[in-house]
Amino acid sequence: MNPSLRVVVADDQALVRTGFGLILGADGIEVTAEAKDGAEAVEAVRRTRPDVVLMDIRMPGMDGLEATRRILGSGAPDAPRVVMLTTFDLDHYVYAALSAGASGFLLKDVTPEHLVAAIRTVRAGDALLAPAITRRLVERFARTGAETAALHRDLAGLTPRELDVLRLLAEGLSNAELAARLHLSEATVKTHVSRILTKLSLRDRAQAVVVAYETGLVSPSAAPGSSPV
Repeated sequence: MNPSLRVVVADDQALVRTGFGLILGADGIEVTAEAKDGAEAVEAVRRTRPDVVLMDIRMPGMDGLEATRRILGSGAPDAPRVVMLTTFDLDHYVYAALSAGASGFLLKDVTPEHLVAAIRTVRAGDALLAPAITRRLVERFARTGAETAALHRDLAGLTPRELDVLRLLAEGLSNAELAARLHLSEATVKTHVSRILTKLSLRDRAQAVVVAYETGLVSPSAAPGSSPV
């Protein structure tokens, strides 16, 4: 166990907050604060400086999306990872949250084992979303064009090899699969992925997939396996 792992749980339903808190506490994960709306979540993060925030999307007053923007908007290196909670696996708010910097989402009926694993996954710096799920969200909600592309003009700063890696990330390939496709070592692939995230100021691979679609680097019709699974 890792007792130093600290989490804020933000949900307008007390039963959800309590249930998640009990599950996490039983696995040695500390719940530093609970919040019933976005404003309380922002304050709880400022006050307790958690590693991860479980954030309900739909809450009264300030919703989870706005709270996520405020928590991650500063770009601080010590900002927590945010995992969105939702009852809909293709909610358009989830896509907006990914664009705002969230590291993934969980359905509220998640099993205890999956909840704990998800918290540890995002704390380790990985994206929680499987690329195929991210792709479904992006294909349904992303818009390409000058306005969205302008948000990521630094895409031009990527090398040709980094562009190749980003295209394959959008296809949902793992590092091992990327290495095999590009005839590189996994260590080299990890370096390329890290440089892409740094150059584009992205937090994880889920955001990289979003950027690949929004900038038009990859189109839904061009991505293999793009039909719902």
